[in-house]
Amino acid sequence: MSDADADEREELPETDEEWRERLTDEEYRILRERGTEPKFSGEYLDVDDEGDFRCAGCGTVLFSTDEQFDSGHGWPSFVDVVEEGTVETRLDTSHGMRRTEVVCATCGGHLGHVFDDGPEPTGKRYCINSAALDFEPDQ
Repeated sequence: MSDADADEREELPETDEEWRERLTDEEYRILRERGTEPKFSGEYLDVDDEGDFRCAGCGTVLFSTDEQFDSGHGWPSFVDVVEEGTVETRLDTSHGMRRTEVVCATCGGHLGHVFDDGPEPTGKRYCINSAALDFEPDQ
């Protein structure tokens, strides 16, 4: 972790009001209120450049284009995270379903869900909202 990353993480908002100031309305709705963007609407559904996806709430690198694939489900999909421990999972029983929610381990922001119907080598499909991510192309 770089010094800039450490400084960023030390300055995470503590209150709801501070999160609202830091995030756009859409980012706030998804990251803090566990929302979902409409299918096939996210800006990172089809990314042609190589690079990393960071949490829009805290800047933690979570996913890479190396792990991205076209799942056909309408949200950016990944077979794995960049580094173990960057995300946490929780049981989500909202909307009458049993799903596994994916949250940023650093800031607790809701990212999306993970399913066991992805391709090898993991068999996982991390189905992530574009609004929960920032893309950083490789230099």
